[in-house]
Amino acid sequence: MIQAEDAIRARRKLTNKLIASKEAARLRPFFDPGVILIAGDGSRMVGAGEVIDAFASQFREAGFGGYVRETETVELDSAGQRASESGRWTAAWTSAGSPQTMHGTYLACWRKATGQWVIESELYITLG
Repeated sequence: MIQAEDAIRARRKLTNKLIASKEAARLRPFFDPGVILIAGDGSRMVGAGEVIDAFASQFREAGFGGYVRETETVELDSAGQRASESGRWTAAWTSAGSPQTMHGTYLACWRKATGQWVIESELYITLG
């Protein structure tokens, strides 16, 4: 049986691949229907639909280069039903023909639902 930490790390890597290939709709199963996401600029999104719509909108932007989240730690609760993931994120895009990047840290709360890990909430902090 796959360990919770390994499963969460694998799911994060898969979300990175789906973002790189700009497949917004395929991201939906990774989010709890009531997910709460606070973006690096402090804006807040509530619900999987709003999060997926935001990804789809960004994917349509000509200069969008992607997001990569790199997991540093995963900690499981004592019941084995929730987990904390923390790490670093990087965003890339092109503006006026010039490559741009932003980066920061993130914290995600995962919840086990019907045998699968889903993101219950995420907080992104822009540091540069």
